[in-house]
Amino acid sequence: MTQTESKMSFDIMQIMDLIPHRYPFLLIDKITECVPGKYVKGYKNVSMNENFFQGHFPNNPVMPGVLQIEAMAQLCSGLVMTMPEYKGKLALFAGIDNARFKRVVRPGDRLDMEAEVIKMRGPIVKAKVMGHVDGEAAVEAELMVAIQDKH
Repeated sequence: MTQTESKMSFDIMQIMDLIPHRYPFLLIDKITECVPGKYVKGYKNVSMNENFFQGHFPNNPVMPGVLQIEAMAQLCSGLVMTMPEYKGKLALFAGIDNARFKRVVRPGDRLDMEAEVIKMRGPIVKAKVMGHVDGEAAVEAELMVAIQDKH
C-alpha cells in the first residue's frame, strides 16, 4: 500500500449508503478494511434467524453456496462504490468464474470475506474473492461487477 492509499471501514448503515440491498437480501454486516480500487475485507455473521434456514436443510442448516457468492458479490460492489468515479452509480453482479466450495457454512459461523481487484476494463471490474470460517477456506471464486447509471 502506498502512502497515498488510506484504508476505510464501513458499518452497516454506511454499507447501506454504498449498495442498495436491504433485509433480507443485505448479506454483509461490516466492511473492516477497504482500499478503493484495490481490495476490501468484510464479514457476514451467519445466524440461525436467517430466513433461508427455514427451507434449506432445516434439520441440518447449511448456508446456500449461492448466498455465499452473493455476499461476496455485495462486498465487491461495496469496493467499487467507494471509488470516486462511480459515486452515484449502480454495481450489478455480472459474472462468476471458478467457484469452489471448500467447507459448509453453518449458523454461528462468521464468514470472513475478502476481494482483490484483478482487472478493470471500462464499466467491468473483475475480482478474486475468498471466504473463510475460523481461518479455514470455505468458498472462492472470480466475480465480475458491471457499473451502470441508476434508473
